[in-house]
Amino acid sequence: MALLKFRRKDSEPRTAGPEVRDFLQGYSIEVMPRTAEKVEDFKALLPQGTRVYIAHIEGTPIEDMVATAKRLAADGFPVMPHFPARIIKDKTTLADWIARYQGEAGVDQALMLAGGVTEPHGDFHSSMQLLETGLFDKAGFKRLHVAGHPEGNKDIDPDGSDANVSEALRWKQAFSERTDAQMAIATQFAFEADPIIAWVERLQAEGIALPVHIGIAGPAKLQTLIKFAIACGVGPSLKVLQKRAMDVTKLVLPYEPDDVLAGLAAHKAANPGFGIEQVHFFPLGGIKTCAEYANNRAGTNGAATAAH
Repeated sequence: MALLKFRRKDSEPRTAGPEVRDFLQGYSIEVMPRTAEKVEDFKALLPQGTRVYIAHIEGTPIEDMVATAKRLAADGFPVMPHFPARIIKDKTTLADWIARYQGEAGVDQALMLAGGVTEPHGDFHSSMQLLETGLFDKAGFKRLHVAGHPEGNKDIDPDGSDANVSEALRWKQAFSERTDAQMAIATQFAFEADPIIAWVERLQAEGIALPVHIGIAGPAKLQTLIKFAIACGVGPSLKVLQKRAMDVTKLVLPYEPDDVLAGLAAHKAANPGFGIEQVHFFPLGGIKTCAEYANNRAGTNGAATAAH
């Protein structure tokens, strides 16, 4: 099975088969305040109802995050801001963030994760601690997502296993069974379908029934993709990119995730109970480029209706 497809952009858009089109319905996408500022009109770019995650990078003022959420919500998009535990000082700060998002932008969903910093800024170091505060439940949040790592996470499991990550997911599964909020796992991106399939099937076999929103890296230059993959701690599939980068003729060609999507879509079509519920795009090559790619493959466009 080919892992990646590198090719020059054709003069005509490439269309996807029915399995991929179905698989991509209701996709979500991620932005940051500084990247969102570059988008003139999200309504012309994304299908109506597309869930937009807002990544909270260390150093980004909460005011910028809330302003971005307010803009997207006003355009009719469900907004899911990140709550990175390690950059939240204390429970008072968390309550303030929740109140701002809810009061100014009507936000009622959140992605909770540990965050990409080594040392916590305050009382929290894990998403589980955020959930345990009860603040999201008290505020009436309807949807809570948590992070997943198909290729493991060396920050959490330095020995290269996935013991701690798996234990955390079992805890989150148990938490989901005692909350009214809809929960799901939003994952880090990866570049090969088979290991993702094996990971999702193992979760299901272990009784972790949370639906998976699989992370997919959108179209980007190979150099850009490698930079982000290293920064995000992507696992074995990074070696595939590095090997490709050694071929100068392939280094200059754009990456598009056609093969990994096709592999996942085919498996989902053949196994309707497979745990992947939606695709979540990381627009590493730009929001516009990613949205145009996703819409083309999904057979949708800006102002169309997204499935949920």
